[in-house]
Amino acid sequence: MDSINHGDRELVRSWASDLEPQTRRQAERSARCAAVAGPIALMPDAHLGIGATVGSVIPTENAIIPAAVGVDIGCGMIAVHTSLTAADLPDDLGPVLAGIEGAIPAGFAGHGEPSRAADRWLGANPVPDPGRLQLSHHRKIASQLGTLGGGNHFVEVGLDEAASVWLVLHSGSRGIGNLLAQRHITEARRLCSLLNRSLEDRDLAYFLDTDPQFQAYVTDMLWAQAYALQNRELMMDAAMAVLRAVIPTRVAELERINCHHNYCEREVHEGRSLWITRKGAIRAAKGDRGVIPGSMGTATYIVSGLGNPASYRSASHGAGRRFGRKEAHRRFTAAELRRAMRGRTWQEDKATQLLDEAPMAYKDITQVMADQADLVRVEHTLEAVVNYKGT
Repeated sequence: MDSINHGDRELVRSWASDLEPQTRRQAERSARCAAVAGPIALMPDAHLGIGATVGSVIPTENAIIPAAVGVDIGCGMIAVHTSLTAADLPDDLGPVLAGIEGAIPAGFAGHGEPSRAADRWLGANPVPDPGRLQLSHHRKIASQLGTLGGGNHFVEVGLDEAASVWLVLHSGSRGIGNLLAQRHITEARRLCSLLNRSLEDRDLAYFLDTDPQFQAYVTDMLWAQAYALQNRELMMDAAMAVLRAVIPTRVAELERINCHHNYCEREVHEGRSLWITRKGAIRAAKGDRGVIPGSMGTATYIVSGLGNPASYRSASHGAGRRFGRKEAHRRFTAAELRRAMRGRTWQEDKATQLLDEAPMAYKDITQVMADQADLVRVEHTLEAVVNYKGT
């Protein structure tokens, strides 16, 4: 871990051995924000974000920065260790991919009628202050619960070092998380401007807990985090059902891990009650189970936290991007992506669409894991045999 200081003040604690200068500058700028209550912890997958750096852990005491939490509130990972082994899988994994594609809708639109499970959850957990939303929003909230989205969200079937079969899935709070986040980000900018709160970057606009808008944001944020958690649960249930339908061997669930990596919660650190925003980071308190993916062509890691206090008991959320999406489309070809994905069953016919998710667009996950050996312990290393992404 390296410290980045300004005079006698520690601004940033960095675990990143591969850190672009503009990312470092952004982290330092975030750390100087008046709302921040201590050094920012920069994870080894850190890269440029909006306002705050993706792969950063931000402590605040009486404030929250909505743009630091981000627009996909509660985005995270879920993994299930199944009773299957590689020997139980069919030689042709095409039906597994097709089954997942049929069972888990992807993309950014609505997805028809909501499932009964989605209706039940929303009945027990209605969106806060529903009068703010249009009828179309309510329909989308229901129809998108249990759906994947696009971008870097994915479902994988993977094998660990003992050839045990795992299901791994990445998704968040879908359109409603984005809608709620954007509203609060806009309101935080307006409020900071109105009250002349000095900001180096308008995306560091914050609410103080004395602001009327603070509790409204916290209520929406916590609800969106619960929605995202349930979204992953429903999709994982659907993916398990696919395995049970396609594979004749009885499929049991041995373990399930569900963790956020874009979120904020109240925690106690060094005797202080703080709001800890993990923007592209997982909680890694001692014994916490976590899921850290690389990219669609590299390994995923099942980890347990070591509880390092210097990182606010946190670790990276993945490999971290090296190139932006447009740059990846300029740099790489479909042929290069197909070579990188050799040996996996995936949507090869959509290679051109998926270039922004090519493994070459991401940092080296092996180096990321080496950089955070004092934050987590690796329990399992998974290599994907099936990959499904939203396009």
